Formats: sequence, structure tokens, C-alpha cells
Amino acid sequence: MPKAYWIARVDIHDPETYKLYIDETGPALAKYNAKVLARGGRTEVLEGPGRARNVVLEFASMEEALACYNSPEYVKARAWRQQASTGELILVEGV
Repeated sequence: MPKAYWIARVDIHDPETYKLYIDETGPALAKYNAKVLARGGRTEVLEGPGRARNVVLEFASMEEALACYNSPEYVKARAWRQQASTGELILVEGV
């Protein structure tokens, strides 16, 4: 079964509220065994518009990644992210 990846690109406009998102995301990611591959490190935009913060999370499968996204724990956290930032979150299945 191929792994799956959340790829998030975010511009934060309310850092204090975004901290609430970070704090509340932990339990959901732990519950679904997400592995952080990249989070907020150095970036260089090679093409197209960039975002200030970029995150890549690995999950065991698409099903696990979707279950995490739709879990009560992440739904609660997601509301903080949507209030505090603008960006994109996509789910990609590995090869």
C-alpha cells in the first residue's frame, strides 16, 4: 500500500491564533502516526507564487491521511488554522 502525504503551504496572518492550531494538531497527528518530513524550514521558490510556511507530513496510506484530516481532533485544530492563515493543503498518494 503506498504512503500518502499532506503538503501544506501557508501564510500566517495571526501568529497567536496559529499557535493554538499547532498545539491542537499534535494529538491528531500522533493518533494517526503522521511523520513530519518538513516543517517551516528554509525554502526557495523556484516557480510560481510561494508561501511563507511549508509542511510535508507522511502517513501510512491515503485512508490514514483522510481519517486524520476528518478526525474530531483535527477538525477542531483546523478551525484555528483557517482563522489564522491563508494557504493550501493537498493530499498526495506516493508511488
